[in-house]
Amino acid sequence: MKTKKVVVLPYDVAWKADFEEIRKEIVDAVGDLIIGIEHIGSTSVEGMSAKPCIDIDVVIRDYSIFDAVAARLETIGYFHEGDLGIKDREAFKYSDKPHLKKHHLYVCPQDSEELHRHITFRDFLRSNPDAVRKYSLTKETAARLFPEDIDKYMEYKSPCIEELYALCGLSAKQS
Repeated sequence: MKTKKVVVLPYDVAWKADFEEIRKEIVDAVGDLIIGIEHIGSTSVEGMSAKPCIDIDVVIRDYSIFDAVAARLETIGYFHEGDLGIKDREAFKYSDKPHLKKHHLYVCPQDSEELHRHITFRDFLRSNPDAVRKYSLTKETAARLFPEDIDKYMEYKSPCIEELYALCGLSAKQS
């Protein structure tokens, strides 16, 4: 489900509670099979402007448990979409979850480079208010310039992301 309209909002403290509601539903279904659940992406960073969609990584030991996790997630309305071109990050879509905030759900093995990238970037931003301000302003500007074009929005913010990745020791995303 690709975003059609680009909306970036100021940080909302409710995003923490939104994540916890989603997390609880997932833990109830697969908690005994997984290592953890990470709130990632811009909504996980206090003060960060973001598209109002919660990004979540469910962490598994390795792919030996993936089929069982995917089967249980299906019982609560999540359906595996594949890796969508990103190695070791399995995407899930859902329907009929009006009780939960819009979200993206991924399942990653604990040694996934994508998981490492998500957590490293999140933790860097959480501890760098200047980077949060810079990235927020870039996203707000991109959304204002390209409200109907997610690809141009992404392209506009790419140089900022690359600069911030370099500061936290990451290379540009491989997708």
